[in-house]
Amino acid sequence: MPTVLQLTDVSIVRGGTPVVDKLTWTVDSDERWVVLGPNGAGKTSLLQVAAAQSHPSSGQASILGSDLGSVDLFELRTRIGFASTAIARRIPAKEKVVDVVLTAAYSVTGRWNEEYEGVDVRRAHRVLEEWQLDHLSDRAFGELSDGEQKRVQIARSVMTDPELLLLDEPAASLDLGAREELLRMLSGYASSEGAPAIVMVTHHVEEIPRGFTHALLLDHGSVVAAGPLDEVVTAETLGATFGLELSVESDGGRYSARAAD
Repeated sequence: MPTVLQLTDVSIVRGGTPVVDKLTWTVDSDERWVVLGPNGAGKTSLLQVAAAQSHPSSGQASILGSDLGSVDLFELRTRIGFASTAIARRIPAKEKVVDVVLTAAYSVTGRWNEEYEGVDVRRAHRVLEEWQLDHLSDRAFGELSDGEQKRVQIARSVMTDPELLLLDEPAASLDLGAREELLRMLSGYASSEGAPAIVMVTHHVEEIPRGFTHALLLDHGSVVAAGPLDEVVTAETLGATFGLELSVESDGGRYSARAAD
């Protein structure tokens, strides 16, 4: 399968401190990755490079066959779906839900004077229906619950049929019901024919949807382990990542972890 993301010896330095240190990682088009690690491990910084939102301090980043530094970033970003808290903060609270999704066609976060074709409008409504949000299309984004806002962000991120989908903690802050509903939908999407490569950042193994295939574990900006889920999401590797002796269980493609007795 073609490679959609290739990072080679990538380092990211913030305030003189490396938050990602000489990381090499490859994502192919048929893979669904979860990125796990403690706070400060470099997960979000890594995702920002993968989304072409920032450049690495050193090393090479190739996204969808193009090297950062020698490509039109605006054009590249339209091929990448990206949902994150940082993007959500830029969405005007009064923006109608349908426009939150529609404006992804121009990679903007607030409708202004852009002109959209009928095919774009129909696509936005179809995506809202697929994510069970069509009944909210005329509601203001700021009036939605956390769970609804998370789903709208994901609907926005898939609006352009991306070749790479990046999700930064999509289940964060959700209650149990909203989390499980979101994971059910993400599982269905990840397993569907024609779904793009997906990379999802989370802190919790309980938030790994069924249908995901690989895991990358980070600690202090370095790779602890990377590979197929069942080989990487283990008590040994997670314990080394989080610095805690853990008990890890798997049941029907879902994982759980707790401190060992």
